[in-house]
Amino acid sequence: MGELLNRIEQKAEAVRASLAEAVRTHTPVAYANSLGAEAMVLTDIIWTHVPEIDVFSIDTGRLHQETYDLMEKLQRRYGRTLRLVHPDAGALERLSAHRGVNGFYHSLDARLECCQVRKIEPFKRAIAGFGAWITGVRREQSAVRALAAPLEWDAQYGLYKLSPLLEWSEAEVWQYIRSHKLPYNVLHDRQFPSIGCVPCTRAIQPGESRRAGRWWWEHPESRECGLHPRERRATAQA
Repeated sequence: MGELLNRIEQKAEAVRASLAEAVRTHTPVAYANSLGAEAMVLTDIIWTHVPEIDVFSIDTGRLHQETYDLMEKLQRRYGRTLRLVHPDAGALERLSAHRGVNGFYHSLDARLECCQVRKIEPFKRAIAGFGAWITGVRREQSAVRALAAPLEWDAQYGLYKLSPLLEWSEAEVWQYIRSHKLPYNVLHDRQFPSIGCVPCTRAIQPGESRRAGRWWWEHPESRECGLHPRERRATAQA
C-alpha cells in the first residue's frame, strides 16, 4: 500500500508540474470540470496548488441531483466558487420544439444536436479567450480516448488541450480520492462509473465496459458528446 501511495503522489506531482507549465506557457488556462472521479483529483490539485487556473462546469439543465450536491460539497471544502455555464435558453426552446423533450433517444443526429445545444455551445463560450483547456480524459476509458495525447493542439476549438491524467488507472484515481478524503459523486457507489445527464446515464452491469452506461442505446464508437473528437489531433511540440 505504501508503494502505491508513493507512486500516486509522484504522479500527482507530475500533474502539478504539467499544470504549472501550462499556466506559464498558455495563460489563461481553463479546466472543464466534468465532476466525475477524475475531476475530483484535478479539482483538488488545481484549487490547492495551481489556483490561477479557471475552473468551470457545464450545467446542462438535466444533471443528477447528486451532481448538484457534489458541487456544493466542493465549494464548501475549498472555499471557491465553481463557474457554471448554462445552455442558451432560446436554443433550448428551439431544440425542444424541433426534437421533443426526449428526442435524443430516436437517432444519433438528434442526440448529437442535444449535446451541441446543452454542452458544446456552452463549452465554446466558456473557453473563449483561453490559451489552453484541461480535461480528465484517461486512456483506459475507451478506444477513442486511448488515442489522445498529453498535450495537443485542439483545432476544433482553436487552443491547446492538456490531459494530465491520461496515464492514470482507475484504481490510482480512486486511491488518490480515498487517501486525500475527497468528496465524490455518490452515484459512483451505485455502479455509475461515468455520470452525465440523467436520461443519458445509467448504472453498468457486471462485465460491461466502464463507459457502457453513457448513451447505452448507441454503438460504442459513437458514445462521445463532441467535446473530444473521434480523430486524433496533432500532438503539440515541446
